[in-house]
Order: sequence, then C-alpha cells, then structure tokens
Amino acid sequence: MIYDYLIIGAGLSGLNTARLIPKDKSVLIVCKKEPWQCNTFFAQGGVSVAVDKDDIQNHINDTLKAGVYLNSKNAVNKLCEHSIEVIDELIHSGMKFDRNKDGKLSYTNEAAHSKSRVIHADGDATGRELHLFLLQNCHHNILTKAIVLDILYQENICYGATILHNNKTKTIYAHNTIVSSGGIGAIYKFHTNSTTISGDIHGIMVEKGIKLKDMEMLQFHPTVYVDSSTAQKQLLSEALRGEGAKVVDENGYAFLKDYHKNGELAPRDVVSRAIFDYISKTKSKIYLSFDDFSKKDFKKRFPNIYYNLLNLGFDLPRDKVPISPAFHYSMGGIEVDMDSLVTNSKNLFAVGEAASTGVHGANRLASNSLLEGLVFSKLAVELSLKNNFKIDLNKIITTNRHFDIQKPNDKKIKNSLRTLMWTDVGIVRKKDKLKDALDIVNGYLTLDIGRLLKLRLLTAKEIIKSAIKREKSIGAHFIKKENYD
Repeated sequence: MIYDYLIIGAGLSGLNTARLIPKDKSVLIVCKKEPWQCNTFFAQGGVSVAVDKDDIQNHINDTLKAGVYLNSKNAVNKLCEHSIEVIDELIHSGMKFDRNKDGKLSYTNEAAHSKSRVIHADGDATGRELHLFLLQNCHHNILTKAIVLDILYQENICYGATILHNNKTKTIYAHNTIVSSGGIGAIYKFHTNSTTISGDIHGIMVEKGIKLKDMEMLQFHPTVYVDSSTAQKQLLSEALRGEGAKVVDENGYAFLKDYHKNGELAPRDVVSRAIFDYISKTKSKIYLSFDDFSKKDFKKRFPNIYYNLLNLGFDLPRDKVPISPAFHYSMGGIEVDMDSLVTNSKNLFAVGEAASTGVHGANRLASNSLLEGLVFSKLAVELSLKNNFKIDLNKIITTNRHFDIQKPNDKKIKNSLRTLMWTDVGIVRKKDKLKDALDIVNGYLTLDIGRLLKLRLLTAKEIIKSAIKREKSIGAHFIKKENYD
C-alpha cells in the first residue's frame, strides 16, 4: 500500500496537518510513544496572535526584534498575516480558548511582546487543550510506539520511511512525507521537552545530505525547576512573569533590572544569561517569587502549575521555587521554503519545531511556536494538494539495511553527551570548548553504537559545527571571549 501522506510525529503541527488533509486521502501518523508524549502537550503559555489587523505589523516588528533580525522577513510576514485566520478557523471548528467576563478572548502578555496578544486555554494548559482538541478531530490512523529508523530518500524524492514497530522493521511508502518530529531536547542534561524529543530525524537528514539551518540557535528557558530526578524538568511558564512573578536571589533581590531595562519581560536569552551570570558572580541560589499573587487568583490562572508544584512540596504562591535555565526550544532545524517544503525536495515537508522556516531568527518570540505549527502545517497541506505529487516505486533503489537499535555502551555515552552539550554547548559558549566538544562527538561516532544514539550524535555534531561557524554572539548564541573571565 502507498499512503497519500505519512506524518512523522503527533504533536500540534503533525495533528493539525492531519486535520486539514481531506478525509478521502489515506494518511498514517506515526509517533515514538503515545501521542501525548510530545512538547505540545506540555506547552503552558499560549498562542500568540495579532489582536486585530492593525496589530499585525506590531506582531511582525516584535518577532523580528526578538529574533535580532536574523529572521526571514517573508516567513515572519506569513506567520503574522495568517495568525488571525488560523485561530478563527480553530475556534469555528470548536477549539475553546479562555475568555474574559465580556466573552472576548483573554489576552496575556509575555516577554518581548509590545502588547498583550497571547491567548490561552484552561489557564496554563494551552498545549494540552490544543492537543486534545486535535486528537479528537483526527480522522486518520495513528500508529503508536513506532520509531523511525530511516527516511527513504533518493534524488530529491521521499518514498516514505523505515520504522520499528512491535520489534519488527517495516517499510511505509507515501506520496507525501511530512516531518513533525519536534526538536532536540533530550540531547541536553537539563531540558523541558518530552523524552521522545531527541533529534533522531535531524540525524537522518544529515545522512541524506538534507540541509539543516541555524542549528546553533537554541533557546534556554530561564525559569525551570530542575531539582528532580526526571529527565524532563518542570517548566514555569513565561506567563508567570508576564503577570507579576519575579526572579530573585536568596535575599529576595530582583536583580534582572540590573541586566535589562525590561527586567522580568526581557527576551528569554537575556534573562537566561542574566541568571547564569548572577549565579557565577554571587554563588546565590535563584528563585521565582509570586508575592504579587493571591492564592485564589493564582489557582484560577495557573491551575496546572499550582498542582504540579504542590505535588513537589510547594505551596504557591506562598513559597518561592528554586529555578535554573534549561534547554527549551530549537529555533533551527530542517531547512524549508515558505510552504514548508524541504529545500530541493519534491514531496518531503517539515513543520513545527523540526523545521527551520526562518520565523524565529536568533531568538524565538514567546508563544510564536504553537502559531508557527498551525500556520505552516496549513501551508504545507495546501501546497501538497496543489502539487498532487505521486511516487513511482519502480524508480526507487531498495536496500535492505540492518539496524542495531541499541548497543551495550549506548546509555553511558548518551549521558556523557547530554552533560557535554549542557556544559560546553549551552547558554554561554567558548570557542575552544566547542572544538573540544566536536572532537569528543566525532570520537563517539567511531565507536560501536546503536542506531538511535548515532542519529542523536549526528544532530549534536551539527549543532556544535554551526556554533563554531558563527563566531559572533547574536541572540541565543552567546560566545564568551577567551580573555574575558
């Protein structure tokens, strides 16, 4: 059987793609574990959207400014110009966002936005509510616990993928393949991502000679509770600071104003580096304080954060929560055009965090990620339907590749890689440390390792190479001068 569409990943961008594909098309969605094991499900803040047509240009300006003008202006224009229509369509289809007492959409502010234009659902559970809505409106098959081992890609044409399912290797053929596998979070020791998000598909792209772009542009969320044994750490949403929470030291001093005029609402990269720098200089513990909230208002606006932290022993808003920056979002990814078609490809698309549309530039504007997934999945479906590309299996050269999924030393190397990426390819980077990290990763790639670790290492290598190549600091990429202590 040849599917009309193979979608890799069941987060927002993948499920929205599936929702927009006509029901008479044959579609298979594959995901590594269960559908809710994705970044969308854990997204707290919201979706940015122009408040009205007059606000579109402001949204464009804010996005470009946050991205330090490394963005693709065309991509940013598309994102912001389509924002109102995609949200209106979602609402018309039944998605419910929070509303104020007048019945109008409730907007909140987040870092680097010039006005309140972030909408949310169930307070601080926007990602979860969107994900559940999209699952409920998914009319196509989802194959769970399916690990993509390879992409069938020859002469700019994608024929589908090789997957592992029920301990058996299977080949899935498709006229269109859409990658929506997310970012690279599990490569880092401290991260907010689902543990399924480990950059496997990016590694496959490296093997196929498909271009990755801006891989050095990695966003570290400044307010994360990392003192837990789980790989995925507890995110404390940007919206908390947007509505009054403060970053303070152990003496209660709100020091962010010493680093940026906007203090709590400075861009994420600025806040993360400020915390990193303040800790290095003062050795102080850093906390998020909620003194300006009443318990009633906090529980109503941030119910999930309240109960998640309660289970960890915190009584909010009375208690301060110890925080640290942690990896959060990859601005780079698989290079695509303005309709999400992978560069130089006939029928391979990438959407969501897996892709590099150019929207985010050197630093993502808060809550633009869910919007990007909605807008560019729509554009991908529209182009694929217009092109109506059909693969010819007579033209594919089949090779029976054997994959050893895991090897005995994989876990030890994987943990070493995660520590290496955090210490040497993290918030603050040094060129000599990056070169050392590259040598270490190249060394790991010569060892007897499993398929999944190899793909993770190939992705890490691209991140490091990109960081070395970009010699000047810009946005989330910060190079510390060697003679600066």
